[in-house]
Amino acid sequence: MILTNSLGSMLDFSNWSIDPYILVLTGMGFLIALVAWLPLAIKSLPLSLPIVCIALGAGLFSIPQVTDEPLPMDFPEITERFTELVVIIALMGAGLKLDRAFSYRNWAITWRLLGITMPLGIVAITVIGAWWLGLPWIIALLLGASLAPTDPVLASDVQVGPPRTGEEDEVRFGLTSEAGFNDGLAFPFVNLAIALWLASATGEPWLIGWIGHSVIWEIGAGIAGGWVVGQVFGWLTFHVPANTKLAKTGDGLIAIAATFISYGLTEMIQCYGFLAVFVTALTLRHSQREHDFHRDMHNITEQIERLTMMVLLLLFGGALVSGLLTPLTWADIVAVVVILIIVRPATGLIGLTGLKAPWTEKLTIAFFGIRGVGSFYYLAYGLNHIEVEGGERLWAIVGLVVLLSIVMHGLTVTPIMRSLDRLRGRAPDADDAKPPPGLQGPADGA
Repeated sequence: MILTNSLGSMLDFSNWSIDPYILVLTGMGFLIALVAWLPLAIKSLPLSLPIVCIALGAGLFSIPQVTDEPLPMDFPEITERFTELVVIIALMGAGLKLDRAFSYRNWAITWRLLGITMPLGIVAITVIGAWWLGLPWIIALLLGASLAPTDPVLASDVQVGPPRTGEEDEVRFGLTSEAGFNDGLAFPFVNLAIALWLASATGEPWLIGWIGHSVIWEIGAGIAGGWVVGQVFGWLTFHVPANTKLAKTGDGLIAIAATFISYGLTEMIQCYGFLAVFVTALTLRHSQREHDFHRDMHNITEQIERLTMMVLLLLFGGALVSGLLTPLTWADIVAVVVILIIVRPATGLIGLTGLKAPWTEKLTIAFFGIRGVGSFYYLAYGLNHIEVEGGERLWAIVGLVVLLSIVMHGLTVTPIMRSLDRLRGRAPDADDAKPPPGLQGPADGA
């Protein structure tokens, strides 16, 4: 009887509560398991990992016991810093997996997307924001600049494969290299909006300062700084004498170290850290292109990127069910559809005019201008430097662009990319392919 009473008291759940730490720990375990398993489970389905993550986040934050609302406008500094972290890790991963040797001719498609498509997109979105949505021109410019970069985080399904796997056709290469570079090259336009806003308040001249610092210095120093850091890490990893090469460790965390050091040092001298990280990755990859250690670095970078991306998208799903899109008007919704369905494909095709490639590949590249974490970062950064009334509406517009982009591109990426592979005579599920001739870059020691 005593034993029965003791068991009854032990199994009394009337005052049962869960330690938040234990809840978070358990949730992280499930999240990490999903990071490893979900990509395999949905590989052949017309579905993407980001869609699943957003749905999980929406479900989680719809539970009545979960009372927190992860709205970005309520946590502006955390939003900026967390999205910044996700982007720089993704940029390192994107640079490491590019097999194609860097040159002006080899990267012709990239320069077209950066020099023509991106500026045209910024102009078009700025005009839509000002004339159609009635935003002040400066705020419309901030919106255009925020939506300019394509995303290296959410676009993994249309990017090249891991290093030396041969999954680097023109479409995948163009979208990967574009996402790597334009996350840094959109920054001058965000800074232009900030400079114009400050000038409107103070009346001080802005043009020379913006061109000299935000364009010439920050781009030039970002590229140079990223190259220097990449050269140093390349030497330490592959070329330092004896058995002290970092490659001997077999520890891919070296890539994360290079990411943080490159970003930190270049930000210290006030230049574009996003650009520096991608250049560091390209330089590190070029230092010894055929070494297997690149796969180790890419693998750990991809795992951390995927984990942080899933956390971010869970929060995004929570923000959606917490009212992120509430400020939207019908004009905003139509404008978002126009940006995704007309602006990006049209500017993409204009940028690719004259490129020697099948029209199916050009259309695919123009269509898959995925918006995502980079847009979140730039909007958070801009709003943290500009006092804007109605910032909630900007977050709603950008949030809807990202949501529809994830859904639209996520549902179409698998069938479209598999169809392109078949047209090229490549089995979509082949894993023994090699980089096309001329794209592997110099051999060891070259």
